[in-house]
Amino acid sequence: MPPLERSQELLKPFKQRKSLATRQHEVTTVRSKFPNKLPVIVERYSKERVLPLLDKTKFLVPQELTMCQFISLIRSRMALGATQALYLLIDRRSLASLSLTMAQIYSQSKDEDGFLYVTYASQETFG
Repeated sequence: MPPLERSQELLKPFKQRKSLATRQHEVTTVRSKFPNKLPVIVERYSKERVLPLLDKTKFLVPQELTMCQFISLIRSRMALGATQALYLLIDRRSLASLSLTMAQIYSQSKDEDGFLYVTYASQETFG
């Protein structure tokens, strides 16, 4: 695939890049290899202009990791300053409590394909 086509492909949401069956197979494979880790997709909000793109969208996170620790991990990957705001929306619609573990969030909000979808934005974005 030419570089321009590949970069445009990466701007599409993960669900549009891969079929449901492919995503389900990925989750099954990963969960069998790493039963104590959770598959999470982290994508930038489509209208976000301030925050940079992450170098990857798929993360395997420990079940006991709290949302607060997960935000710190994402902030460090983006190299954000202390004054830059970062909000993580679960399933593109709600903010999770920072004290919840990723296992709790995953059990409540995982998608039908088995991934937990998280969207990041520099402002609270509802609707």
